Amino acid sequence: MEPLRFPENDLFKGWGEPLRTESTIEGLEIIQGAVPEGLEGTLYRNGADWQYPSNRPDDIFIDGEGMFHMFRFENGQVSYRSRWVQTDRYKLQQKVKKQVFGRYRNKFTNAPEAGDVDMGTANTTAMFHAGHLYALKESDLPYEMDPDTLETIGRTDMAGQITSASFTAHPKVDPLTNELLAFSYQAKGDGSKDVVFYLFDGDGKKINEVWFEMPYAACVHDFAVTDEWIVFPFFPLITDMDVVKAGGTYFQWNPDQETVIALVPRYGDASGIRWFRGPATSAGHMLNAHRDGSKVHLDVCLYEGNCFAFFKTPQGETTPVVPPFLTRITVDLERNESGFEKTRLMGPSCEMPRTDDRVQGRPFRHGYMIVYRSADGSSSTGHLNLETGELEIWSPGPGDTVQECQFVPRTPDSAEGDGWLLVPVARVAKGRSDLVVLDAQNIAAGPVCTIKLPVRVRSTFHGTWVPAETLKTGRYAYALGAG
Repeated sequence: MEPLRFPENDLFKGWGEPLRTESTIEGLEIIQGAVPEGLEGTLYRNGADWQYPSNRPDDIFIDGEGMFHMFRFENGQVSYRSRWVQTDRYKLQQKVKKQVFGRYRNKFTNAPEAGDVDMGTANTTAMFHAGHLYALKESDLPYEMDPDTLETIGRTDMAGQITSASFTAHPKVDPLTNELLAFSYQAKGDGSKDVVFYLFDGDGKKINEVWFEMPYAACVHDFAVTDEWIVFPFFPLITDMDVVKAGGTYFQWNPDQETVIALVPRYGDASGIRWFRGPATSAGHMLNAHRDGSKVHLDVCLYEGNCFAFFKTPQGETTPVVPPFLTRITVDLERNESGFEKTRLMGPSCEMPRTDDRVQGRPFRHGYMIVYRSADGSSSTGHLNLETGELEIWSPGPGDTVQECQFVPRTPDSAEGDGWLLVPVARVAKGRSDLVVLDAQNIAAGPVCTIKLPVRVRSTFHGTWVPAETLKTGRYAYALGAG
């Protein structure tokens, strides 16, 4: 066998250097403050790492094998565990002892040894619903994980209920109703225009399924929900299968196409879908959506251009990097026009937005996000009060960066925004990580607790918090208090 060596690629340098290891640490050191009383449960995170070196110069940061992380809060202590998600792809590479999968989502660039094994990496998010924990990647079906050991149980179609070729990496689990809202795009295979929306009840039984076609074979990384509508934004990052078969990128940026928004009835069928159109934009992540009379508001980290610069135009042009700004897109169901309005909600650029999960699809006041503000490469956690416009920021320090935060209610029935933010922090100069706990109502005061990791959590994209009681019962016992 040839020696393993990662190429001279900035993707694999500095903090991005592959870690390639699993960890188990019982009793993490708490170096400041104390774990708040009543904070009992598990934070699950998911991200990408590299099992074996890739020799492609055009690898991108959202690729790599799934590495699942678990922080368990119990009786004032925190333990940590990380495990590879043992996908079919991972197990094949473990057997042949090398990287055999090629360009991101392009099976036509795979080595012959890959055969017909799915390229799914299960590297994007964690989902807990009806007593089951899953690792998700939008180009594949879910992989079920053991909630305590993180052992990979296996690929699943949820007892035959997922009828599409893949499943979203951005599901919405409603912790008040225990419903699961999810979807698949390119749902009948690579390059198809098919979309399906799924609604599952609290026991994991599918209670609605709506199939329809999008205007082009788009990348639909995220969606949003309201009490009556499911909001699907389609941005012109489009799959051209002729390009893919020739070894090109899976998506291309098409600025001459429109942004198209579909409102799908949450409890209805495809006959009730409403469509709205506007100029080309893009986005990866939604903060929330809610209905206000005849209007539906979608709050999204919007790019007035291409959000993924590594996906070029059909002419091979690299488009300028544009920052994302939290923007409210509003459609009016009573107007005879098919357009929409846009309003910027805050000044600084931001990404990875989160809410108190209990207000997903409902009117809300508080949003949390990564805010990009520093010239030294550091990033901060922000808290925006959408009623007052006030933005509060906590920075981990020069050169250090934050990952996506997770809101945890102080009590199961506390008011919106009354609780804690769990924030993974990259201590870049020290080559290790922390997990900090912030008071969500006063993040500028700094951590109420800092939990030290002696290892580096290289990359996590998204995750979820599961209360200790929910792990036992399989159901969330949340309510939303007045405030």
